Amino acid sequence: MSKLPHLKLVNLLQQAYSAERAASFAYIGHAASIKDPNEKVAIRQIELDEWNHREEVLSIMQVYDVPISRYYELKFYLIGKLIAFSCHVIGWFMPYYFAGRLESGNVCEYFIIMHYFHSLGIHDHDQALYEMGIKEKEHELYFLEQVKDSRLLPFFERIFNWGNKKSFNDVNMADVLATEMSHSYCRTENDTLPPVKTATKVETE
Repeated sequence: MSKLPHLKLVNLLQQAYSAERAASFAYIGHAASIKDPNEKVAIRQIELDEWNHREEVLSIMQVYDVPISRYYELKFYLIGKLIAFSCHVIGWFMPYYFAGRLESGNVCEYFIIMHYFHSLGIHDHDQALYEMGIKEKEHELYFLEQVKDSRLLPFFERIFNWGNKKSFNDVNMADVLATEMSHSYCRTENDTLPPVKTATKVETE
């Protein structure tokens, strides 16, 4: 039984652990579907980052005896394999676009885990969670860079709420907060802990 008296935190850790494998599988398929060697290298590095995040989340789970969810492992395994296959048949734009959209939401996932730990008075994992959240933001910006000039982006942005003007997090890499101040990320004025998928406009200069 988990030592964490916080069901939402336990569930989010379990989801994050399994979803990182799905993301890694997806990037394996994405890298295999493209020809540009530089892009292959970049996506391969993002894949490795996701495997590292999976190990980091597992190490946190083990501290509190949080079990791996068989349900999430199977669910995200199938999702990851399906996405990996689809990268070969849906053209070049959508794999980049939906990868960026996914990474945009993953940023808040780690900061919300941090918020949940803080609600229990636990700050031991702040640095690790911060670094994972910021790394996911870097991934988001990489994928956005690849599609930002596409004529398809405005349409997809209207439908799926992510693109040049919209993000699912409020991290601004031009003025990134230090770890000790990052507890302010992924909050709203009315909600202490907003939904992970709440979209906010990206700050522009």
